[in-house]
Amino acid sequence: MSEVTQPTGMKGWVTYRPEIKVLDCTVRDGGLMNEHKFSHDFVTNIYQTCVAAGVDYMELGYKASKKLYTRDQVGAWRFCDEEDLREAVGEKNSGVKLSAMADAERTDYNIDILPRDKSVLDMIRIATYIHQIPTALTMIKDAHDKGYETTLNLMAVSTVQDLELENALEALCASPVDVIYVVDSFGTFYSEQIRDLMSKFMKHAKPAGKQVGIHTHNNMQLAFGNTIEAIIQGATMLDASMAGLGRGAGNCQMELLLSFLHNPKFHLRPVLQCIQDHVEPMREKLRWGFAIPYMVTGCLNMHPKSAMKHMEGDHFRDIVRFFDTVTEKEC
Repeated sequence: MSEVTQPTGMKGWVTYRPEIKVLDCTVRDGGLMNEHKFSHDFVTNIYQTCVAAGVDYMELGYKASKKLYTRDQVGAWRFCDEEDLREAVGEKNSGVKLSAMADAERTDYNIDILPRDKSVLDMIRIATYIHQIPTALTMIKDAHDKGYETTLNLMAVSTVQDLELENALEALCASPVDVIYVVDSFGTFYSEQIRDLMSKFMKHAKPAGKQVGIHTHNNMQLAFGNTIEAIIQGATMLDASMAGLGRGAGNCQMELLLSFLHNPKFHLRPVLQCIQDHVEPMREKLRWGFAIPYMVTGCLNMHPKSAMKHMEGDHFRDIVRFFDTVTEKEC
């Protein structure tokens, strides 16, 4: 299998750090563009690509409450029931660990998250807003007690006040959580903001023996650049997706990230094959990736839902109309 070789003069450079782990979030984040209605074959192909590419973790979707959604509304990956997981994964490869995301206050975690020895999953990722931290802490303990690795993804951190953030990080680092994520939910951060946040997160995480992860969105075409900045500042868990497939403007692109890391365990060709055969054919319908409406919400530090609605319509190329609509709301 062909490798991406390390350029001359870059031996020992910051990109090669064997402790770095890469998580593929194509199915979970990409599912926000099609109500999680990916076919089982598509998920199988993403999984097999992660195995062939040497990716460390794959996120398969959400553990959402069936009181909030039904199978008539959403696809299988909103729930990640065990039978669907096993059908897609088949014979599990020990080289890739599997995860699902559980939103605070939107998951019946006591029932739907099985003990680890009864599940194909290895990791539970808790997603929370700042006001939901008490619930998130309970969920972390529950998943930890069931035997899972755990992460905490603190969403919309661009809207959180410094004192609130400091208090939350202190509480999280006293919990059993393994990884705490800097999450650029709105794709609004520049590198200096990532640097500042990483400093805050590392200050609490390092003494507590926790890792820090990074999850970026590409509204300002900075998802890859901001992931690099987080790596330089000490992040060791990196989220990316095939061709950036993810909500709205999408995520850091897996193909860019693996080619940057210069770790011989990673293989780029399987990712390119998967993108060519399975991901890019969806682009015209799903319309993810950088587009000016997503840039507008990013620079305004707004949730991209208005841009997503605009991009789904017949007039998605009318960018001035969208700009005028959202800036009127700002005035």
